[in-house]
Amino acid sequence: MRITVDFDLCESNALCEALAPEVFELDDDDYLVVKAEHTTPETQASVEQAVAACPRAAIRLEA
Repeated sequence: MRITVDFDLCESNALCEALAPEVFELDDDDYLVVKAEHTTPETQASVEQAVAACPRAAIRLEA
């Protein structure tokens, strides 16, 4: 599935990075960086957790 982030909503609070560090990280300026455009079987569950945990609903998965 494709990972999309609405950067206008994103607060860069790092919840997604904590749940899926293989996909999300904050750069040196504390801005979210998406390291993978699509989920893999190995990252699917952790990315789904990050989507559910995002307080601003800025992360989505698209088929």
